[in-house]
Amino acid sequence: DADVEVHGDALRCVGSWTVARISRLEHTLGESGAPDLAASANEIVIDGASLCALDTAGAWLLRRMVTTLEHAGRRVSLVGLRAEHAALLEMVAAPAIQAAIAIPAPTASPLARLGQLAATNGRQGAELLSFIGEVAIAALRSIARPARIRWRPILYNVRTAGFDALPITGLLVFLMGIVIAYQGASQLRRYGANIFVADLVGLAMLRELSPLLTAIIVAGRSGSAYAAQIGTMKVTEEVDALRTVGIPPLEQLVLPKLIALTIALPLLTVYADVLGVAGGMVMARSELDVGFPDFLDRLQHALRLSDFLVGIGKAPVFAAIIALVGCFQGFQVAGDAESVGRRTTVSVVQSIFLVIVSDALFSVVFN
Repeated sequence: DADVEVHGDALRCVGSWTVARISRLEHTLGESGAPDLAASANEIVIDGASLCALDTAGAWLLRRMVTTLEHAGRRVSLVGLRAEHAALLEMVAAPAIQAAIAIPAPTASPLARLGQLAATNGRQGAELLSFIGEVAIAALRSIARPARIRWRPILYNVRTAGFDALPITGLLVFLMGIVIAYQGASQLRRYGANIFVADLVGLAMLRELSPLLTAIIVAGRSGSAYAAQIGTMKVTEEVDALRTVGIPPLEQLVLPKLIALTIALPLLTVYADVLGVAGGMVMARSELDVGFPDFLDRLQHALRLSDFLVGIGKAPVFAAIIALVGCFQGFQVAGDAESVGRRTTVSVVQSIFLVIVSDALFSVVFN
């Protein structure tokens, strides 16, 4: 069995210090992790010549004993270790291993966790504002020198964020128009106000739902893609390579996405307006016997140009939020692929949250 013998100011490790044999020794050492020694023993010699076998568990126990004695103010020297035992002990003493097997900190109180969360969110908000300022400076620099604008990435992002999103956006807003008209039909039919389904569908889709649903879809599609792309480039050190060759990452990676999404999202919103109203027309004809000409005629009286412009005016703001948050979270990636997935998820959640908050502010302002 594993054991440690005390000889004055010297300790002799004997036996097989392996995971199958050290349970009794660990119990003998107790919570202190080291045997009791004379208070006058300031220099301790640990002799490992009698160790028959040593694995990582035994090496960790030996390392803990050395650390405990050193924390007690005593100088410790290891002698007689075989080369393979010394190498294993050195590996266990590495900082990365020490951090991995460190005793976890006690759980903080709910108030402390709340404070930590507030501090983290405040710091991240400040970093986001700083990122927005850097992007604004890069945009002004590009406007001053139009030759620096990269049109090919802009057109590529317009296609991926705009044209490729037409099918899913059109399907969802068409179904939303059907749902709104169907839900309103049961109430309007009671009062013989069938024709007012055009007011309901038109105002709901053009002012609120079309820009909001389109922004949420784009946040899930394009915002997450921006975060994943830039995050992967950070993990593979491509962002550092861009800086090395003198290409500003913001001009290469952020501005084309921001410009493209600012162009694509208003166009997607117009497309969503048309299909959302079309869905309401189909359901109005099916449930309320309101024909297409009657629906369109009432729609012209129910809507004003300002209702349409309010919805379109929100789209560039939503686009800027989605692009900036997605790119910002991509640049926050550090370490490994797990960080890419985590930051991608955070980018989608934050984008949708900020889009809904800004939509609420728009509603208050325009009312």
